[in-house]
Amino acid sequence: MLVTLTELLEEAERENKAIGSFSTFNMEMTMGIIKAAEELQSSIILQIAEKRLDNSPLDYVGAMMVQAAKQAGVKVAVHLDHGISADTIRKAIGLGFTSVMYDGSRQSFEKNIEETNEICRLAHPAHVSVEAELGAVGGQEATGQVEEIVCTDLEEAVEFAARTEIDALAIAIGNAHGHYHGRPQLDFRRLQEIHEAVPVPLVLHGGSGISPEEFRNCIRLGIRKINIATANMDALVDSAKEYFSAGSPYSYFDLNECMVKGTYHTVKNCIEIFNNKSNPQGTWQCMP
Repeated sequence: MLVTLTELLEEAERENKAIGSFSTFNMEMTMGIIKAAEELQSSIILQIAEKRLDNSPLDYVGAMMVQAAKQAGVKVAVHLDHGISADTIRKAIGLGFTSVMYDGSRQSFEKNIEETNEICRLAHPAHVSVEAELGAVGGQEATGQVEEIVCTDLEEAVEFAARTEIDALAIAIGNAHGHYHGRPQLDFRRLQEIHEAVPVPLVLHGGSGISPEEFRNCIRLGIRKINIATANMDALVDSAKEYFSAGSPYSYFDLNECMVKGTYHTVKNCIEIFNNKSNPQGTWQCMP
């Protein structure tokens, strides 16, 4: 069932959990994500970042994501992650996406507010939710260039939320896109202060590699949406590696099933953590 991000964030707040927002780039990943969500009867978000559209064109993958959400037996929002250009955001809305992120974090504070509000005026009449970012989540997801972490300032977060019409705010508390070098150093005090002062649901990017205990602490302190991209990509690649390491004969259909299965296991483990009910140990791995 296709729904808006706002509806899922309200559900997350009621149930004291976070909604997993899972990046997908092809059919196998999408099938694995939906399979895990349906098995656990859990709401999810399908997402793709604008930077990734060079490899997975929006006309192709976007239509597939929307159709998968419509046919799913659970609530699914379809989200454009790290949208940079108004044209891409407009195109995603036209394809039926129910959520868009405008990433103005590389702009000045005032420019970020101005352009974020322009996106809100574009999206909200179409009943599309809007996420913004304040501070800078490190890594390469937005532009393809390695970016330094700039933690979100509390006073700026309060002002930003008051002066924009956003539905969710992605903040930087030491989190980063891609693989972490060592353990992530999350600033939980900063998260708590922002949560207590900002009346907007908070989003954590760079979730791959954070421990279940750290996730639960983030949820307790107000995170309601968690993005997962690298873990999904690693799961699919590792599944394919394992398949080919077994030796021939090879079959596309067996390879397809293996990649779906790898993504499914990763997403299932994430959902169980984000639902904040069970107590799995360690971090997720591809388990085909």
